[in-house]
Amino acid sequence: MKLRQILEIVEGTLLTPDANLDLEISCAAGADLMSDVLAFAKPSALLLTGLTNPQVVRTAEVAEIAAIVFVRGKMPPPETVALAEEKGIPLIAAPYTMFELCGRLYEAGMSSCDLEQPTRPGVRSAGHGGA
Repeated sequence: MKLRQILEIVEGTLLTPDANLDLEISCAAGADLMSDVLAFAKPSALLLTGLTNPQVVRTAEVAEIAAIVFVRGKMPPPETVALAEEKGIPLIAAPYTMFELCGRLYEAGMSSCDLEQPTRPGVRSAGHGGA
């Protein structure tokens, strides 16, 4: 799914204006514990989180997270946005809860980053070899 579609689905505001909206996102997950992010992370994933500090961007860089969505209308401080721009990681602020946003993305066909989750009928999941 492209970042531009995600921006629409979450009814978000792009906080990094130079972001590539054609960026392909492979899967998504929501977490506020960065240790959980490191455990599920897959290249080109989308992270939904309520944390807005610069450590989120640093963790995303290490984990090869493609983009970050801040939930519940949270706005990151300027240093977080500056670091994300420097690292090329798009940031989006969305007005809904993590639960609502995960549901919206799932309903639109986004796959979970959880390898243990079975493939949904008719949807090809990242990390699964089947059609």
